Amino acid sequence: MSERPHYNLQAWQVSMTLVKLVYSWSNSFPSEEKFGLLSQIRRAAVSVPSNIAEGAARSGSKEFAHFLSIARGSLSEVETQYLIAVNLGFAPESSELFDCIDQASRLITGLHKKVSR
Repeated sequence: MSERPHYNLQAWQVSMTLVKLVYSWSNSFPSEEKFGLLSQIRRAAVSVPSNIAEGAARSGSKEFAHFLSIARGSLSEVETQYLIAVNLGFAPESSELFDCIDQASRLITGLHKKVSR
């Protein structure tokens, strides 16, 4: 498994945990949200580690930085959609999920700074 460069990145590992948390937490959404906010937050969550992996597989730090920027954007979507879902009463607040979003954000931002140098 360690042959893949992204497997060793803590930002990717935390983002993979984020996907699990989002899927588990969003199970309580109303059925009419299946093709709405539920689908959107899950797609955004999956996009975070996917873009980290794709960037790590590219040749060059400039490309990697670009995909990390996309991952940060997707993570911002997840955070916003999380807050919307809580505000609409679709699911309860989850400090575990919110902390994971925060940790992923810090790790991706740090990795982006490192790669961009």
